[in-house]
Amino acid sequence: MDAQGAELHYGHKVLDVSRASNGRWDLKVKNNSTGQTSTVSARFVFVGAGGGALHLLQRSGIPEAKGFGGFPVSGQFLRSTDEAVIERHNAKVYGQASVGAPPMSVPHLDTRFVDGKRSLLFGPYGGFSPNFLKSGSFLDLPLSVRPHNLVPMLAVAKDNMSLVKYLITEVLKSRPKKIAALRDFYPEVVGDSWELITAGQRVQVIKKDPKSGGVLQFGTEVITSADGSISGLLGASPGASTAAPIMIQVLQRCFPTEFKNWEPKLKGMIPGFGAKLNENPSLLADVTADTDRVLELS
Repeated sequence: MDAQGAELHYGHKVLDVSRASNGRWDLKVKNNSTGQTSTVSARFVFVGAGGGALHLLQRSGIPEAKGFGGFPVSGQFLRSTDEAVIERHNAKVYGQASVGAPPMSVPHLDTRFVDGKRSLLFGPYGGFSPNFLKSGSFLDLPLSVRPHNLVPMLAVAKDNMSLVKYLITEVLKSRPKKIAALRDFYPEVVGDSWELITAGQRVQVIKKDPKSGGVLQFGTEVITSADGSISGLLGASPGASTAAPIMIQVLQRCFPTEFKNWEPKLKGMIPGFGAKLNENPSLLADVTADTDRVLELS
């Protein structure tokens, strides 16, 4: 139990979500340490399970989840093990994506800290696995196919042959060719000091489209039931620039009555909330000054 009265359970996995007769949601939860399962009853559920979100939203049975599918893409990076090279870089530097490559493939050198230790990564290199999570199952993709999302998924496959070609090319790309891409960024690279790692899985959103039958999205999609009792996030993992507006959107959709009372508090936390900063230069200047002060203190 934390200071705000919330009870947190780490190392647990939600296996199923179903509507109870009393209108609440029953969540079947597994303790990964003991293997025991239990049922949790909830008035409101937010599904923020990354690649596992689609399956859980489908299990909930809400009509708003119909027509959505997922296309998994894995990301690989070259990681330097040379301490002298790592110490010389302390930034993220982007390049240009190759012709025909998707937006998520923009190459970059990226400094990361893990357990206080600096690492230097370069990528991403695209890959493919039917898993929706790194620890998932090869059946994740086929088990996500439903009659209601089959047409959108087939339409996306037909209209995105360039993406399919890109992924096939990336999967077949040899290590020397991957090192050659890095050499464009770092001409003095020594290939033997870089190891290839799989960073994780992304499940891109596929949704119905009245014109083409289906479209592939590279962003995120918030799905909310009509009564606002369950909401979920599909698509690429949101970063700091999108996480806050996504959660505000969830609050607006799921708690419309309460949200009116929360607005003054939100405006105190987010001075630019509800305003278009590009139409309000004075407010933009104030927000920028506040941000600069926070950065100076951090």
